[in-house]
Amino acid sequence: MKKNNLDRRLRTYAAVIFGLLAILCIKLAIVQLAYSDVYQVKAKENRIRLVSIKPTRGEIYDRFGETLAANELVYTLSLTNPGKDEKDQLVDHLANSLQPYYPEVTAAVIDEKIAAQQFRLFEPVVIVRDIPWELVVQLEEDRHNLPGVSIEIEPLRSYPQDALAGHVLGYIHSINQDELAASDGQYNINSLIGKSGLEKQYEEELRGTYGARRMEVDAWARPTDRELVTLEPIPGNNLKLTLDLKLQKVMENSLETNLTRLQQKYPKAKVGSAVVMDVRTGEVLAMASSPEMRPDDWKGNISSRLAAYYFPQGDGYNPMEPGAALNRAIQVTYPPGSTFKPITGMAALESGGVSPLNDYVNCHGRYWIAPYIQCTGVHGNLNYYSAMAKSCNVYFQEMARRAGKEAIIKVAQDFGLGQKSGIDLPYEAQGLVPTPEWKRELNALLIDRKYDNLRQKLEDKYEPLLQEASPEQAKELERKKQDEKARLEAQYQIDYDFDTNWQPFDTFNMSIGQGANQYTIIDLVNFIATVANGGDLMRPHLLKQILSPDQQIVKEIEPELIRRVSVSANTLAETRRAMLQVTQPGGTAAFLFNGFPADIKVAAKTGTAQTNRVGDSVMGEFHGIFIAFAPVENPQVAFAGVVEYGQTGSDSVGWVAKDVFEQYFGIQDHYSPLIAPETDG
Repeated sequence: MKKNNLDRRLRTYAAVIFGLLAILCIKLAIVQLAYSDVYQVKAKENRIRLVSIKPTRGEIYDRFGETLAANELVYTLSLTNPGKDEKDQLVDHLANSLQPYYPEVTAAVIDEKIAAQQFRLFEPVVIVRDIPWELVVQLEEDRHNLPGVSIEIEPLRSYPQDALAGHVLGYIHSINQDELAASDGQYNINSLIGKSGLEKQYEEELRGTYGARRMEVDAWARPTDRELVTLEPIPGNNLKLTLDLKLQKVMENSLETNLTRLQQKYPKAKVGSAVVMDVRTGEVLAMASSPEMRPDDWKGNISSRLAAYYFPQGDGYNPMEPGAALNRAIQVTYPPGSTFKPITGMAALESGGVSPLNDYVNCHGRYWIAPYIQCTGVHGNLNYYSAMAKSCNVYFQEMARRAGKEAIIKVAQDFGLGQKSGIDLPYEAQGLVPTPEWKRELNALLIDRKYDNLRQKLEDKYEPLLQEASPEQAKELERKKQDEKARLEAQYQIDYDFDTNWQPFDTFNMSIGQGANQYTIIDLVNFIATVANGGDLMRPHLLKQILSPDQQIVKEIEPELIRRVSVSANTLAETRRAMLQVTQPGGTAAFLFNGFPADIKVAAKTGTAQTNRVGDSVMGEFHGIFIAFAPVENPQVAFAGVVEYGQTGSDSVGWVAKDVFEQYFGIQDHYSPLIAPETDG
């Protein structure tokens, strides 16, 4: 009986096993016959990976074809999918090998790079670009200790002119996660992209198109030696700029020379910027910002020393450590000082009833209406021409009183002040033309914040007293509290009415370029270029042509007229004549241009602007501002510049304008002496 039971069970088990085998065979047959193509594709996809191939970045040239940004072949150190067991040991060994050359590339930094690429470990993780030959030899000799480490040759951005036009060109640096996510597959985690300047502005033109290499990987996603199909990358387009390399070099050298000279007397004079522009087209011929920026500094890991140079630590702005990251020609605003006076003068002439020649104002050394702003001297009777030449505060405050604030604001805004110029560079700051509406909005917030704080202090003062007081004492305390509150509210109303309403002194301050006036240097050069060219406000630009990789013209950039200003041709002509007097005998900039040829007369305006910075001496520290154009009879170029804490415009950045104009008009060659002579051998 037991034997029969055992046989039945064995037959049952056998039937189940054969049934399962039958199902498995049927399923296998279905897979092989019906889904063979599908699973073959999936298997192939599991062992095939696409590895991107970096394109050559487009080059950048000056207007005459001189190379400003190019590419060079460099050695790049990469790491491919280190196994989990040997990763830590490998990373430590690699970091130790790199320490003498790259102390900032620690094991933690390498681990971070690997983690960022954890889902594409079949693709090399770039550790360091542009490694020296000595390190290449060292790593190759130590290859048996560095599995997965590879050294490849790739094109990398180079800047053959070193720091020349560094802020304009900008720099490239490693892509971050946000940029990668927004790139729609155009980049990979190892990509370098434009972060500032023209490198960022024209990233889409410069970057090119990545190629791809189909690579076979094993079960651990490690590349095998077998490569399949390669799709070649497409190089980026090239850019030809409006910049003139020679003029740029002369301007940068002059700016540095004068900063060094000024620091002997004014230690804070460490910062300056300047722009030269073609008044007819808006083409920027040169743009400088100091301290200088070397784009090559940004291609790899930024050392702590460089980080401190570009982004100094500390609370607030320290003029002694200004930082070099900003392009101060477009990213920093300044009070214009007396360079604003042509705006006030044009507003007065446009209002009617003011003759530039026959209407005189008597300067006794300060204006006769409160707050009695001091003048630069006692000038006596002055008309428009002599007042511009002497930079008389009294004359232009009187012109402001006659013209009125609305007229001054209208003219300033008409010339583009207080608006972004629209230059083809990222991160342009916006200046400020103060208006009654702006003052009301800003000061209402400040006054309310101040008095809300005072109201809370009043509550905090009486609350504990009232809690501890007897009923009689509480009654007296409540009366005192209400009295104090009434006085506080009365004072609030007085301050609110005064501080939020436009006062006469606001007009007087604005008329001489002080108060809340704030403009960038690109604002000022565009404003004075518009005066020079007869009233056409042009869009400043740096790009002249887009060229294909084989140097064919893809796009030509045409001059762009923003608008024709409403100021009359006669008023513009009178203002040009008045500004000419600034460089003539007796003018504040006469000493700069007295040796210029008679056919190249320069019109200018000097500025000595209170810094308006917390901690600065109100009457002892000034920015030097300077604007100019030439020749007066047929204007071609305009200049604007600043030296922070340079005191006067004429004796600081005015010298830079002189050197630039001498170079541009061929009066004196400042460029050739800057080129180091070639030596034999």
